[in-house]
Amino acid sequence: MSNVRVRFAPSPTGFFHIGSARTALFNWLYARHTGGTFVLRIEDTDKERNTDEALKVLLDGMKWMGMDWDEGPDVGGPYGPYFQSQRQPIYDEYLKKLEDAGRTYEKDGAIWFKLEGERYTAYDDYLKAEIEKVKAEPVIIDDAVRGRVERAEEKDFVLVRKDGSPVFHFVNVVDDIAMGITHVIRGEDHLSNTSKHVELFKAFGVEPPKFAHIPLILKEEGSGKMSKRDKGALIEEYESRGFLAAAVRNYISLLGWNPKDEREKMDIGEIIELFDFPGINKGNSRFDEKKLSALNAEYLRELNIESFSFLARPLLNEAGVVNEEVDEDYLQAVLTLCQPKARSLDTLSELCGYFFLEDYSMDEKTGGKIAKKTDPKELLSEVLPILQSIEKFDAESLKTALETHAEDNNQKVFAYFPALRYATSGQGGGPDLLPMLAVMGRERVINRIQRFIG
Repeated sequence: MSNVRVRFAPSPTGFFHIGSARTALFNWLYARHTGGTFVLRIEDTDKERNTDEALKVLLDGMKWMGMDWDEGPDVGGPYGPYFQSQRQPIYDEYLKKLEDAGRTYEKDGAIWFKLEGERYTAYDDYLKAEIEKVKAEPVIIDDAVRGRVERAEEKDFVLVRKDGSPVFHFVNVVDDIAMGITHVIRGEDHLSNTSKHVELFKAFGVEPPKFAHIPLILKEEGSGKMSKRDKGALIEEYESRGFLAAAVRNYISLLGWNPKDEREKMDIGEIIELFDFPGINKGNSRFDEKKLSALNAEYLRELNIESFSFLARPLLNEAGVVNEEVDEDYLQAVLTLCQPKARSLDTLSELCGYFFLEDYSMDEKTGGKIAKKTDPKELLSEVLPILQSIEKFDAESLKTALETHAEDNNQKVFAYFPALRYATSGQGGGPDLLPMLAVMGRERVINRIQRFIG
């Protein structure tokens, strides 16, 4: 095991945002790639928002994506507690170290961190007042993704608020020191905080961890950072819609990282083997649900039919397409036809509902197109006796019988297909027609055609 120790430190708010999931995943991948330790640390100091239910959403989402943690809630570890709300004695101890070093002072009821450097007075355009600034030594951040970043803090900053609660910058650094974190992998939006954090590490006499600030995830239309209100932003949505966790994880790993080749679909073992800082992009990533759906469809196509049916059945049940009594052989035969066309499990009810329901919708546009070329009822009246008399109702026998009838009537066999599909499914597209009719079975097909002819 290597000495690499990374952490994911979320605030449980009841959502597991795709940006948070990507940060967690990159930390987890780096830990697994290096043989290091992945620490889950919960920033739960906001008592109103950080409920047990909110924590469950977060933990369930991580588990669903296949991320396990070496230290943290549920598993413990040598550097606990892993909830910030339980770490106040540690914060008190570290605050005293700063006080003893003369690096704090009290002002307006809060405790401030005192920067080292030459102090001077300057006019602040935002505050419209004269304020004290500090000419401090610039902080050099050798970022594993951004490269060399140079920033200088100009103002002292608060460590502990008036109400006694410690601020993010302070507890974040204290926890990273106390837990022995070696690498901090987080969103680029935290880069502006990093100079404050480095100043605190220096004040404690501790070498800062290696920073890696990963690019932002932009909204689908490319304007601005993706937030929890944006379409497709929440991991729990994909779980409820029947997306495969492996596909979601694969897609998210590619938001800001690439393996330096053209591959997109990779199993988790490959991703772990290849994942490292040189592969992380500097430029922001744009979320694209179509790409995610296409990748999910590839994963769905690879499932054996038993697994596909096991995952599909509860969603079809919920949509009212099937019930508990549905014949498993018929269900699997239908899903075998529909699987190659499925992009996600939540669209299956639209894709194959007519196999199970007699009250299926008829696409009027398709019906209009067919009627412009021919009289569908007349065509179906021609082939109905053939379907009724055919000895074996399978795709090959249907093909032979319909081709023979078409030749006898100087027609191409495909002339009958649009009307047959429309009468039996209400659709203009779907699985190959003859296997579809064979799976539906003679009785269902004939009843539907008779009802269509009227």
